[in-house]
Amino acid sequence: MKKRWICLFVENQIGVLTKIAGLFSSKAYNIDSITVGETEDQTISRMTIGLTSDDQTFEQVKKQLNRSVEVIKVVDYTEIPTHMKEILFVKISSCNREDKEEIFRIANVFGCTVTDYDKNTVLLECTQTEGKNNDIIRLLQSCFPNRIEVVRGGNVAIEAVSRKDNS
Repeated sequence: MKKRWICLFVENQIGVLTKIAGLFSSKAYNIDSITVGETEDQTISRMTIGLTSDDQTFEQVKKQLNRSVEVIKVVDYTEIPTHMKEILFVKISSCNREDKEEIFRIANVFGCTVTDYDKNTVLLECTQTEGKNNDIIRLLQSCFPNRIEVVRGGNVAIEAVSRKDNS
């Protein structure tokens, strides 16, 4: 089993997301992450889908997607250089002054932004790779157990222009 990434260009119409998600659920394939947004062409949306599967299952997924009428293009991002980021919000509650100082240090080291805070709560925004966001969550869970709330968005990705490595 391997983490896979696929990019779909689809018709920007009502119900297309439901049809694509239905294709996955009808075959009992699990979607780990999905992000959808309109492209520079208002008639086309771009989906970035993450899933964990073996080679055979992944090939079936791609073939089924290519047969879907609403899908314009399927691009396998698994082995090609891309720029990929995920948005993460973490709210840390019941903070004292020392907690806030530590949170600000962590945010600085990890390249996160303190988006909002008050007397007892700090809200961090992190736009990092999925792996770095996982690291941030683990650290905050260990430093502030039972005091964090996590909201994650799906990954967005684009093919790299000049880089040879994935990130």
